[in-house]
Amino acid sequence: MGNFGKWIGGGLGFAMGGPLGAVLGFLVGSMVDNTTVQTSNYTTSVQNTTRGDFGMSLLVLVAAIMKADGKVVKSELDYVKEFFIRQFGQTSAREALLMLKDILKQDIPVRDVCIQISHNMDYSSRLQLLHLLFNISVADGDINISEIEVIEKMSGYLGITSSDYVSIRNMFVPETDSSYKILEIEPAATDEEVKKAYRRMAMKYHPDKVSHLGEEFRKTADEKFKKVNEAYEKIKKERKMI
Repeated sequence: MGNFGKWIGGGLGFAMGGPLGAVLGFLVGSMVDNTTVQTSNYTTSVQNTTRGDFGMSLLVLVAAIMKADGKVVKSELDYVKEFFIRQFGQTSAREALLMLKDILKQDIPVRDVCIQISHNMDYSSRLQLLHLLFNISVADGDINISEIEVIEKMSGYLGITSSDYVSIRNMFVPETDSSYKILEIEPAATDEEVKKAYRRMAMKYHPDKVSHLGEEFRKTADEKFKKVNEAYEKIKKERKMI
């Protein structure tokens, strides 16, 4: 059993209650053997998120994005598979794809699922969730407008601030003054304001903020942190800042 199976066996909490649990409930019996699943009711108490809750939330939201245009094609599954292999290894990727294929058969109440996640998942984990959703969406090198629109709606339901959404979106879908948007400042900002913004964003997106998710998900946070550093270095070079 790979990591995804292990997470189900020992790490599910809020994901087994409410609308998210309704989507996932049928998976538990088929994917877990000789393990005890920890379940809970649908609560509204934000706490440190377990790997199981995070992993299952990610799979359900990925499925919702893949269904955004009304069809799921093999190429999309292939790109998702490649992403999971790259991030988590062959065994976990195989398990994740089996679960994802079953989840894709379900009706996913996106708004209700996202609201449940927002009530129970800490903010840093939700930012990482958003980052991964964008990462997977553009994994094929193509920007699908319908998928981006779904991610934007999810972001709102997840309680992500508009500035944080724009920051993460610009890491994948660059706009004018993208580096400034990543740092959540305007091009008219002073050099000192740029430095302060960098320190603030570096702290917000530091991988240690999601260390409780385990090494597999923590290492994906390195990418987000790297984008902040790249944006800062680009602005420094343009302004000839010291």
